[in-house]
Amino acid sequence: MNTLLTKGLHHIGLTVSNLEESAVFFTAFLGWKEVRRDEEYPAIFVSDGSIMLTLWATKEEPVNSFNKNSNVGLHHIAFHVDNENDLNTIHKKLVDNGIKIEFSPELLRQGPAKHMMCYEPSGIRVEFIWPGN
Repeated sequence: MNTLLTKGLHHIGLTVSNLEESAVFFTAFLGWKEVRRDEEYPAIFVSDGSIMLTLWATKEEPVNSFNKNSNVGLHHIAFHVDNENDLNTIHKKLVDNGIKIEFSPELLRQGPAKHMMCYEPSGIRVEFIWPGN
């Protein structure tokens, strides 16, 4: 009998170079809640009620930005969206606030799922995906 030793995701820790701006991306633009802050690190913890992200400020100025094709590490983080309207609303809100968009909402392969990709203020690739059901 194979017994799982883990029970899903508790949180994801992301190192960010623009702590306040990255927190605003999740709270002001996506409606997440700030759970708490750690001024000593510093860090800001945010949650959508299902997942928590810990946003940890870099201690030094980053040497290189992440390149998904050459660096080992996080390729992107993807968040589920309940419907196509919410996907389009997110896209508009991000565009209106100057967030860099990699690609606008489009079919994922042949569909019906749709997704979009952007970069949060510290340069982390973020995908939003609506499964199309």
